[in-house]
Order: sequence, then structure tokens, then C-alpha cells
Amino acid sequence: MTLIRLAWFTLFLSLNCSAAEKTAIRLGLLSFGTVAWEIEAMKQAKLADSASYSLTVVPIANPEAGKIALQSDTVDMIVSDWVWVSRQRSAGSDLTFYPYSTTSGALLVPQDSAILTVQDLQGKRVGIAGGELDKNWLLLKALARHQNQLDLDQAVEKTFAAPPLINQQLLSKRVDAAMNYWNFAAELEAKGYRQIMDGRQIIKALGITESVPTLGYVFKESWGKAHKQAVSEFLSGTRQARNQLCTSDQAWQDIAALIPNPDEQVRSQLRSRYCAGNVNEWGPKEQQAAERIYQLLRTESNNRLTGGSEHLQPGTFWAAD
Repeated sequence: MTLIRLAWFTLFLSLNCSAAEKTAIRLGLLSFGTVAWEIEAMKQAKLADSASYSLTVVPIANPEAGKIALQSDTVDMIVSDWVWVSRQRSAGSDLTFYPYSTTSGALLVPQDSAILTVQDLQGKRVGIAGGELDKNWLLLKALARHQNQLDLDQAVEKTFAAPPLINQQLLSKRVDAAMNYWNFAAELEAKGYRQIMDGRQIIKALGITESVPTLGYVFKESWGKAHKQAVSEFLSGTRQARNQLCTSDQAWQDIAALIPNPDEQVRSQLRSRYCAGNVNEWGPKEQQAAERIYQLLRTESNNRLTGGSEHLQPGTFWAAD
């Protein structure tokens, strides 16, 4: 073998070894979720090409399937909420959470509705997505109790159903108001429905002024520490992708195929609400505010959502350092 061939062969081995040494990140992903937008934007911008990780997307059918996949080591990371992470840690798990979005659900009514405040819900029919332990619903109940000494469980006629069905219930006038997830709420807003308040406004009305994330990337703390550089690069890449989607019309158009609704007004509203959920601050103040929200959820759910732990578990929030 000539020296030139030997040099090329050595370089080939070096490049392949480098590729082999990349940390594999298996991300459990809903095909219709907004995280898929960011992953596609990362792909379009080639943000991961020179990173120290290789990303594999593992399709999951629903959030519960994602939790099972993470706990069984079928995936390394999913998107979920910090309340669930804390509950798992109290049971001995080492899951941890890194913030992804502050966007939360919203309460909507028809444009001509006489409902203007939470108190006006008394005697009305309310559709609620996510069941009786939905965090937005629990916090709305806390607010009604705090502001008006109103027990919404007794004061309204409740309908629990999946998010698309809740929208349909409001559209067909089978309910007077709907508490739905933010993306379904955005679709209603684009059709002219009026928002009474969203999750962040509910929290603020309860005296918590900090912006606290609702969803985040969840992974095992031990795995994160073992692959700290790769995790840091991946999380940084998702933030860059999100910023591009919110500032570049071309980047937004490049992922448009992932948004099934062809209505431009709906797409515009989805983008607006998605970008409003950017996490701009995440530190001790926000984490202390999360503890206050935890206490509200614990009280309103009678421990059914949070489990037996009186406080957020230490380590619930990922500390990269």
C-alpha cells in the first residue's frame, strides 16, 4: 500500500470511528406534535450534521405510549410535563425535565357569548379536554375558588372528551365554553371564537407572575449525565430551530407539510401561539413558581395528579452543570 493510499485509508478509519462514537439519541415523537416541527427544522438547517450525537425518531401513538417507551428504555427522551417527572422521582425513578414550552391550554367561547369571566361559567355547559385531572382544568377550578368562592365541579355541567371532540362540541353548540389544549384552541380562535383566558393568565391571576414551562424534554438523569455534551448540543439545536421557525418565514414554510390543516388563518394562529410559548427565562425564580403551581395542583386534585409527595422532588429539573 502506497503512502498516499495509507493516508486516505487512515482518514477513512478516523472519520468512521468519529461517526461511530456519536451518542445515539432515540427521541419518542408524536407525528402530529409541535416537537416534530422543530426536528424537521433542525434537519432542514442541518443543525445536527456536525454534532456529537445522532438522532433517531421513534414514532409514538400518544403521550402515554411515550411514557411507557421511556420507562422501558425503548427511547431515551420524550416530551412530557414536570408534574409527572416529580411523581416518577418520588417512586424511585431518576427522570428529569428540561423546559420546551410555556404554551398551555385556553378557555374559549363563541364570539357573541355572554360569558366574559370565570364567574360567568356558573350554570353553563363546559367541555374539558384531557379529563378531570387536566392541569388547566384544575388550575381554573383553583382560580374560581380563589376569586369567587365558586366550586366549578358543582357550578357547571361538565363534558370530558378528547381535544378534537371538545372542539366539535363547541362548534355544534353542545357546550357553552371549552377548555382545550393550545393547538386546538388556536384553531377555534382562527374561526372567530373568543379566548377568555389561557393557562398563563390563569396562573397570573392566582398570583404567580413568573412564566413557568408546561412541557419539556424528559430523560433519565443518569443517561443525561453520561452523555452531557450530546444532550446539551441537542437541546441547543432545538432552541435554534424554534427561533428560526418564529423569525424566518422560509423556515416556517419548509415545515408546512407537517401541519395538516390547510387553512392559512389556522396556520398563522398556530404559529403565533407556538412562538408565544418560547422559554425566555428559566432559573430559580421560575422553579420556585413551579413549586407553588405544584401545591395548587396537589390541593385541587386531592393528590391524585401529584401522588403522595408533598413537594416537587429534588432533581425534577435538569441541571446540566
